[in-house]
Amino acid sequence: MLWYGYHQTLVKTHKYTLGQKVDNLFVEAIEAIATASFLTKTEKLPYVKRAIQKIDTLKIFLLLLWETKSLDTKKYILLATKIDEIGKMLGGWNGQLTKQNPPSR
Repeated sequence: MLWYGYHQTLVKTHKYTLGQKVDNLFVEAIEAIATASFLTKTEKLPYVKRAIQKIDTLKIFLLLLWETKSLDTKKYILLATKIDEIGKMLGGWNGQLTKQNPPSR
């Protein structure tokens, strides 16, 4: 919801390029997390890893928006803080799943 408000204030040139990409990454990460939450323990890992990939890519695009001054520092820090929390939670979930389902040799 925080991003939605910020997306509306982006300059037109970035709203439909980088802004749209950030929107898509949020949706794809949410889809991967939602899918993983309904699967068995052995099936979850690829979806959790996919969500981590999307969140990491999202961080890069938000940094680009900040560096191009399309997103001011205060907004960037608020978003980055929340996304870092999500990344930590996904990392913990990934670690737990990896321990429970060690790769077969």
